[in-house]
Amino acid sequence: MAPCLRPLPRCDTMPEMSAWLYRHWVPAALCMAIFLLLLAPALTLGWELPILMIYLQIPVYMLHQVEEHTGDRFRQFVNQRGFGGVEALTTEAVLVINIPGVWGVTLLALYAALLFGTGWGLAGIYLVLVNSLAHFISAAVWRGYNPGLWTALALFVPVGGAALWVVSSEPGIKGVHHAVGLAIAVAIHAAIAIYTIARVRNLKRPQIP
Repeated sequence: MAPCLRPLPRCDTMPEMSAWLYRHWVPAALCMAIFLLLLAPALTLGWELPILMIYLQIPVYMLHQVEEHTGDRFRQFVNQRGFGGVEALTTEAVLVINIPGVWGVTLLALYAALLFGTGWGLAGIYLVLVNSLAHFISAAVWRGYNPGLWTALALFVPVGGAALWVVSSEPGIKGVHHAVGLAIAVAIHAAIAIYTIARVRNLKRPQIP
């Protein structure tokens, strides 16, 4: 097989390291998700349930990414169904959104909960729940499956919902914790939407010779 497997249409134009990462980040996410889930029982020995529930958002989101991005299908779905074939979502953007944007944010949420108080970890939980809502809205709008829908339903709703309930039940959790966590999750999704729309407008703008 050729080193740049289809469907990765822009893989050959990416820097070598980025191209390698794009080909392998989804299988890496699957391996890490399994490892982190197997680690969870050991963590119960030292962590209370609310912290553990915040931690679980990381491997749960990774499993979601496997359904969503295997075979480049989410990027292709967005570009084809959402923008009529225009490359609104690039391969580089997928890496930025999912590695620092998802892994980074959920990891920072865990550390925030450990260092500053459980309520400051709500961003990781809300990121899961807001993303699931985006998948459900997409399914309703296009009246069919979109990549990531099944794990949003089977994992995000029960695990994210349970985590929100457990953390919210902790003493000392205030409205500001929910407001900050929800604002971060919404801001991330809004930034993605703004980026894709702006990119499409730029691509459709007549080029001046």
